Amino acid sequence: MSEIKIKICGLQRMEDVDMVNTLHPDYVGFIINYPKSHRSKTPQEVENLANQLATDIQKVGVFVDEPIETPVQLVQKGIIDMVQLHGKEDEAYIQRLREQCDCIIMKAFLIRNREDIASAAQCSADYVLLDAGRGSGVTFDWSRIPRDFPKPYFLAGGISAENIDAAYEATRAYALDISSGVETDGYKDAKKMEAILAWRDRKEGKER
Repeated sequence: MSEIKIKICGLQRMEDVDMVNTLHPDYVGFIINYPKSHRSKTPQEVENLANQLATDIQKVGVFVDEPIETPVQLVQKGIIDMVQLHGKEDEAYIQRLREQCDCIIMKAFLIRNREDIASAAQCSADYVLLDAGRGSGVTFDWSRIPRDFPKPYFLAGGISAENIDAAYEATRAYALDISSGVETDGYKDAKKMEAILAWRDRKEGKER
């Protein structure tokens, strides 16, 4: 993986898989069983898409208050590598998940104030995701995140090619998580994704 890690979230189509196989972000995310999102897919649809992904791309399943059996089964079948919890899942849920499957766990936190930052810092998940809202395309005040934040975190919320450099410089986040910022009319846009990965390569002194 690169030093600056990129996650492209909300893959929906085989065309999206083809795009990321060409561009090679570090992570991709699938929204699973969450019909409130137009990006939501069923476990079977995710399996079909994930089976075509390049093996060096980490597959993240994104769940919102889903019965624990679903992420456990998807991890055990090798369909996803990481479980992202984006609902009201508590520490007991995280512990049960650890007991039932060997996987990396990320818990998302909606950042509205410093208390939310403090809650995220205390979470037992391997990673936390600091977000302005589920795929809302809105940023939050990155200065709220202390530079000595004690856990590796993914930064999400309104990140695009236009502000990704500012987001990274303000936070030095472990990974930058982009969804609506690489879409046009609700679907992934190859040129917008390419701009994100090209920024990362320039930042790391690489040629794409």
